[in-house]
Amino acid sequence: MAIVAPQHFDTDTLRQQVEQTYEQVARRPQGEYHFHRGPEYAVTYLGYDAQELDQLPQESTARFAGVGNPIAIGPIHPGETVLDHACGAGMDLLLAARRVGRDGQAIGVDMTPAMRECAAAAAEMAGLSNIVEIRAGVFENLPLENETVDVVLSNGVLNLAPDKRKVFQEIKRVLKPGGRLHLADVIVQRELSDAARQDPDIWAACIGGALVEPELAQLAQQTGFEDGHIVRRFNCFQGTSAEHKVSKDLFVHSVNFFARKP
Repeated sequence: MAIVAPQHFDTDTLRQQVEQTYEQVARRPQGEYHFHRGPEYAVTYLGYDAQELDQLPQESTARFAGVGNPIAIGPIHPGETVLDHACGAGMDLLLAARRVGRDGQAIGVDMTPAMRECAAAAAEMAGLSNIVEIRAGVFENLPLENETVDVVLSNGVLNLAPDKRKVFQEIKRVLKPGGRLHLADVIVQRELSDAARQDPDIWAACIGGALVEPELAQLAQQTGFEDGHIVRRFNCFQGTSAEHKVSKDLFVHSVNFFARKP
């Protein structure tokens, strides 16, 4: 199972590669990468609303590199507190901020300084800086108090975590009782080879650390979530170099996944 990285896996190298990749995306969103980016991709592949994205600053939307659409998993209500966990340049975060309104709060946490700068700038440009807060941090150790969040958004980052159980435990910790997880992530249909699991390059391509489909619901249940289920599927890697990094018979794709804290 890919819930924990293989023994002897170089997690420090992986974190450095991931941070360097997304620093580059923040600085050069139109560069060549192994994954799709931007608002056209979000609308065409993932079902985002084009008019809604047009209302957001390009500082945020041009750098979007998610794999699903957590905003569409369920309602986000006025006055709620939302955490965008590894928020990147903040596209999902700003969409959530518009939903919670002036009485709510939208908190973005990310480890990449350049992405945090873009997210903060985009929130200011969108007139949402009084609702949005950007914090430095990692998903294994979230800089939030216990039971302070109504909804956690996560888009394409669980697969990058060497210890996915720890990530789920942190999400559960910060959620209020009854809080919801709106997660989008990469899954595969059968277990990868040991060589693929040990390769930081394939992990950084968002595939090496992907869970086999049944493991996602199992992990949610094992860490105390209820009602964990897949809501929708996406072919987020179609036409990318990441699609060719491993055998296509793995059926690498992404899903929207919902779960609730009791």
